[in-house]
Amino acid sequence: MTTATQAADLIRTHLARVTHLRDQADAAGLSQAMHEIKQLQARRFSATYMDFLSDARHAQATRFFLEELYGEHDFRERDRQFGRIAGAIERLFPEAVALLAVDLAETHALTETLDYRLATHWLGQDPTIPAAVRYTKSWRLTGQHEQRERQLVVVLHMATELQRLTRMNSLRLALKLMRRPAQAAGLSALQQFLERGFDSFATMGDASRFLSAIQQRERYWIDTLFDANAATASAALQAELARA
Repeated sequence: MTTATQAADLIRTHLARVTHLRDQADAAGLSQAMHEIKQLQARRFSATYMDFLSDARHAQATRFFLEELYGEHDFRERDRQFGRIAGAIERLFPEAVALLAVDLAETHALTETLDYRLATHWLGQDPTIPAAVRYTKSWRLTGQHEQRERQLVVVLHMATELQRLTRMNSLRLALKLMRRPAQAAGLSALQQFLERGFDSFATMGDASRFLSAIQQRERYWIDTLFDANAATASAALQAELARA
């Protein structure tokens, strides 16, 4: 069982990895390539979950996942706050809530690591070829199948925990009561992330359909981008991007 102190150590480790990758990307001239990759991925996610985004019951939770986990935003301030969490996590946040931050930090580190490696291969290809072809080639050159699998496992675990915890009214109330202490501790971005996640899943209610869709659809894209004929995979991705 992960304790709050262990959670803080894990968060620091994951976010140190993210900071290191950012510095490497800046030094290697990969920042723009990573931005282009994140934009393409954000378009793919928006298309893949268009039905959930247009459904009132699921839209808020879907936007939460797309923006907080896979968005192209600059998360530096949130990361700085997460990195300072060690001294405050035991005082301010219940253990179950703190572990959500561990999942977020690990997902963030996995995503940044994979995007960094994608960017190195993205830059090595002819920029005039279609983006879907370029991305598929970059994906296969990057490899890291186990990391992709782990990324999906952690995201699903986070969603499952959010569904479970939002049913605990006392925990939701405690989280809202933490707003002022969290702000005073310089953890307002973490507080907002947690509240947004809780509110999103509370609005959705039963998350089983949403979780099943994430499992099935992301599994399809992992399998397609790794194992399908290259032309078939690129065509599927192009068609998906065209829907965004």
